[in-house]
Amino acid sequence: MALTLSLPLSDTHLPLTGWASRGRDLCEKKANMTGLNRIHQFLSRILEGVTILLMVMLTVMVIVAVIARLMGQSFSWYDEVAAIMLAWITYYGSALAALHRRHIGFDSVLLALPPQYRMGAVLLGELLVLTFFVLMARAGFQVLEVLAGDRLVSLTWVPIQFTQSVIPIGAILFIICQIVSLPDYWMKTKRGISLEHAEIEEEVETELQKNKDRA
Repeated sequence: MALTLSLPLSDTHLPLTGWASRGRDLCEKKANMTGLNRIHQFLSRILEGVTILLMVMLTVMVIVAVIARLMGQSFSWYDEVAAIMLAWITYYGSALAALHRRHIGFDSVLLALPPQYRMGAVLLGELLVLTFFVLMARAGFQVLEVLAGDRLVSLTWVPIQFTQSVIPIGAILFIICQIVSLPDYWMKTKRGISLEHAEIEEEVETELQKNKDRA
């Protein structure tokens, strides 16, 4: 006499369903992180290229202006344009620093807090930063409206709206970079990982690897 063992179909499929749902969640998280990493890399390359280009242009301009002044032929537009380019470097460089979370912070104080208060402090800090730059972008657009029709004193063919457009553009870029870099920063802070310490450890490992290769 043969015995047959029958189990409910739902009971046999519950573990498989649970593992499948977990697998889908992990795949979705990896896909989201991959998308964010691509956006992060794209923004980093663009901002690095713009910042380096502006720094090279400013350096060349300063060298040429100094040589011309030594020869007794100074440029009337040098001071005005150099100040504008320095401001552009500041805005685009600050956005790049925000993307890599390189602005001055207090990781040691933040990580000393209990986890529930720590993440609340991170959220509060992010909201304050984003609010400030939203207001800055709004004020920047208002400034552009006021400066409509005005031109530079030394270069009358350059509109001041163009030179001051870096204010709202820089603010918007800062907001985008802050949001894109937030998930990774949130995860590291939640785990108690300091960005400053992680950077130092990475540099130490790089130097050790270089020494091993040389040996």
